[in-house]
Amino acid sequence: MSPAPETTPAVPVLLYHAVMDDPPEWIAEFTVTPKDFAAHLDAVVDSGRTPVTIGVLADGLAGRAPLPPRPVLLTFDDGFADLPGPTADVLAGRGLPATAYLTTGAIAPGGRSLLPPAPMMTLDEAARLEEAGLEIGSHTVTHAQLDTLTERRLRAELLDSKAVLEDVLGHSVPHLAYPHGYNSPRVRAMAARAGYETAAAVRHALSSDRDERYRIARLIVRRGHTVADVEAWLAGGGARIAPYRDGPKTIAWRWYRRGRAALRGPEFAG
Repeated sequence: MSPAPETTPAVPVLLYHAVMDDPPEWIAEFTVTPKDFAAHLDAVVDSGRTPVTIGVLADGLAGRAPLPPRPVLLTFDDGFADLPGPTADVLAGRGLPATAYLTTGAIAPGGRSLLPPAPMMTLDEAARLEEAGLEIGSHTVTHAQLDTLTERRLRAELLDSKAVLEDVLGHSVPHLAYPHGYNSPRVRAMAARAGYETAAAVRHALSSDRDERYRIARLIVRRGHTVADVEAWLAGGGARIAPYRDGPKTIAWRWYRRGRAALRGPEFAG
């Protein structure tokens, strides 16, 4: 069955992690194969949507410039080793821009993060990503659950990752993605004070031209998703549309994790 026609101003923001055939088990659920990824990109091209970066969406949400007709965004979290190689190549081959959010503690020399072992890119490859047409954003230093951190730790996660990326790239890095989407009003306010212009969450929802700049909704692409799923999102269906308020379960889960972190210390967001 073909996707239903789009009847709302939905903006699909797709979230990818690794693109590889044999990923570590801990990230396998959030990995797609190169073959499936190529099929997803073909669906994007065939959809007639206009691929843009988070920076373009930011201009639209802030009212600085109108969004192009029927935009779509491709985003990548963490900075796995495939990103500056075959993944960037296949994006460039189709002329598709994207935004990559990098966990600096996992890719910088001598850095430390909470991410389990996996093949990662290196910090000096960030410039190569920009040359391939990818916009660079911050994904914090350690990939901790930001909404459970003390103010001091939260500030360090936001500011230190931003500073590292700006130093290696030589320009401002105004966009952030919360690890695993975990955020709160306090985290969003801190992101704004840290100098970020936008922050991407997850929310398992479609974004829109009315979405919130500091919790842009994204859809995680999992290994079980089919091309038909991607086509449905591209048609503006298959998920709810942001903005909307957090539900009681989301709020309760946040308080539970916050209490656990108070006992155990910062935990991996994943």
